[in-house]
Amino acid sequence: MPRMLDVSDAVRAEIGDEEADRLLAGENAPGSYDCTSCRTPGDSEQERTSTVLFVGDETAVLAFAHASCLPSQVVQVTEEQLRGAVRSIGGVAGGAVAGASQQTTPEQAVLGVTSGLVLIEGELHPALVVEPTSAIVRPGSTGSGDDFLPLLIEQGFMPVTELASVPPVLHGWSVLLAMGQLHAVLQPSAGGGQPVAWWQAHQPLQVTDGWRAAANKHQQVLMFAAPVGSIGRQPREDLLRGSLDKAAAAGKLVGAALPLAGT
Repeated sequence: MPRMLDVSDAVRAEIGDEEADRLLAGENAPGSYDCTSCRTPGDSEQERTSTVLFVGDETAVLAFAHASCLPSQVVQVTEEQLRGAVRSIGGVAGGAVAGASQQTTPEQAVLGVTSGLVLIEGELHPALVVEPTSAIVRPGSTGSGDDFLPLLIEQGFMPVTELASVPPVLHGWSVLLAMGQLHAVLQPSAGGGQPVAWWQAHQPLQVTDGWRAAANKHQQVLMFAAPVGSIGRQPREDLLRGSLDKAAAAGKLVGAALPLAGT
């Protein structure tokens, strides 16, 4: 039975006409699946379903989403992020993986992302606070130090010594909001093409109405980053602000204003 699948021209160009036609004919498409956006069950026999192709440097993962959640599209991600996606969706029925290794890899640092409103110069700004679960070393390095902040400074983030003013805009980076949920932080592609995900939520993150309203007002989101152990998971925005002030005073905070992508 033909599936109610949407295969965009961009996805077709990547997977080829033969594979696209097999999907549309229902040969390789799943019946039931877990939506790659909202992570709730879907059924391609009963509802419009989008094919979403995640493409890394060497690996491609074909996933499925409710058409109401995401349009059919090609999403460029880093190979490391794609390996995480393989682990999260590899067991889903119909998850087609091309050239992906399912071997167990050493535990890698995870970027913890917290959203909150930050008061600067008498005005509330939407902010994302990023803190890894362990030290980040420079790719290829065998050292045991933490290069998280130096790597971000090299990308254009600025050291923040106090939260007295809004940090400069970092052009080329952006925060992706879709349907009122936080999906990703995007960075420029090394090849100059479409932006790629620097951080991508395996499941879109809910944000408060106040946060979303502030983001739409300013059309940008402030992103602050600190090394592991500097911020912690704070249950209230006043506690989060206190941790940010301490990290800034200790020279352990960088930040930038990232334009808003989406709504």
